Formats: sequence, C-alpha cells, structure tokens
Amino acid sequence: MQKMPLLDPSGPIGMSERSLIITAFLIMLIPAIPVFIMTVWFAWHYRSTNKKATYAPKWGHSNKIEFVVWSVPAIIILVLGILTWVTTHELNPYKPIASTHKAIRIEAVALNWKWLFIYPDQHIATINQLVLPVNVPVSFRITSDTVMTSFFIPRLGSQIYAMAGMNTHLNLMASKPGTYEGMNSQFSGNGFAGMHFKVIATSRKKYDQWLTKVKNAPAKLDEATFTALEKPSSNTPVTYYSSVNPENMFTDVLDKYRQGMKMANSSNVAGGSTMASSGMTEMNAH
Repeated sequence: MQKMPLLDPSGPIGMSERSLIITAFLIMLIPAIPVFIMTVWFAWHYRSTNKKATYAPKWGHSNKIEFVVWSVPAIIILVLGILTWVTTHELNPYKPIASTHKAIRIEAVALNWKWLFIYPDQHIATINQLVLPVNVPVSFRITSDTVMTSFFIPRLGSQIYAMAGMNTHLNLMASKPGTYEGMNSQFSGNGFAGMHFKVIATSRKKYDQWLTKVKNAPAKLDEATFTALEKPSSNTPVTYYSSVNPENMFTDVLDKYRQGMKMANSSNVAGGSTMASSGMTEMNAH
C-alpha cells in the first residue's frame, strides 16, 4: 500500500476520502460492467457461424432499451451529485476536527523549494519536518513566499493550495503512529522534485521530548535567517530553530504580498482614472 498512499490512510480525513473514492468508483462501475459483459456476449452470440442467432436487419428502436439507457445514467449522476455535495461539506478543509484534545496550531510557509513549519504556541520552527502527536487535531495556516504550491500529506488527506498573500486553512489528524511523506503536488520550478517533507506521528510523550530537543537547538529563526531561506535550494535537510523572531513572521509573509497587491490595485485604479481623464479632456478639446 505504500505505493498507493491514498488507499492506505492514517487519519480520519484520509479514511473518509478513501471511502468517497471507492464508493464513487463502484457507482460508476454500474453501467461499465454490463457494457463489458454485453460486448463479449454480443461478439460471441452474433458471430457469423452461429446460425441460431436472430437476424433482424429492420429492427431500429426499443422503448425499453431507451428507458434503461437514459434512466440509469441519470440516476447515477443524481447519486454522485448528492454524494459529492454531502462529502464536500463534511470534508471542508476549514472545518475543525471534533476532539477532546485542543488542536495544535502550525503555520506552513512554502519556499523555493522547501517547507518552513512554525509552531507559534511553542515558539519553534522546522524545515522539512513535521512532528505530530497521535489522535490530536492539527490546525494549519498555509501560505507561500513564492509561486503557487500545493500542500499535501497523502496518508492524512486533503491537499490545499498555498498562495502568496493568501491564508488558507487545513485541519488534519493522524490516528496511528508512523512516518508519512508530505509534498508539494503543484509544479513550482526546477527544484519541485525535491520539495518533500517528513511527517512523524508519535505518542504525546515522544512529541513532548521532540519539542524539548527543538527548543535546545542552536539555530534561531530571525529575519536574516529567513532571508537566507528564501534563496532557492532543493532537497534541503531537516533543520530545527529553537525560537522565532519576530513571533508574527507568518503574518509578515502574508502582509508582504498583500501590500504589493493593494499597491498594484491602487496603481490600476489610478491608471484607469488618468486614462479616463485624458480621454475626457481629449473629447472636450474636439
């Protein structure tokens, strides 16, 4: 199953998505299987050497066949539509996962070509490694400091885009211990193939031990370090940062692009107004 992670989920979201995939696949087989069977049966039954097969060259219409041909696909489309509507709302990535445990907050920033993970409540950060306690919800805030990418942990479920200037949310949970692959599933340039990260789901005790280890790491994530991280690099090794300064670094990344977009919009509006004014002046002159 390792080569088919979507069919070997390790969390409630992934399990629900697997169930949806299998259910939809089986429903779509309803018209496909009879077609395959009839294709073989027709070829065999109406072969030229079978003299017992009825020869009806003037036959051209059957209300019963028309009813089946149109009603079965219509029912399948209706069922798939209802299934999609219900599961789309149930699996909304912004919807928190019900649990007796408080969700762990993690801020993910896509860089060229690596992932920065900030644990704001613990004031630590990592590169290309996530460690999560089992059966505890994780609430992600995701953005990009580069082109559009897609955050995806196949065995936990739900890929979601990371875009500069946008704050997307994702809620996941690991239901059993293990080491899982995380990736960027959106092509983002030359180093795309090396933009992977490890997700380690472990017990709460081992998670706390890992937090202590990271808090004792020598490296610190400050503005100078972040500037260095922005430079393109692929297959970047796992790195720990014992502190994050400024603490609102994720928000700073968002604001950097939001301000740029606001300035661009303002320029477009101003440019449009200038062109309109020039046009009116020219019309008045004529």
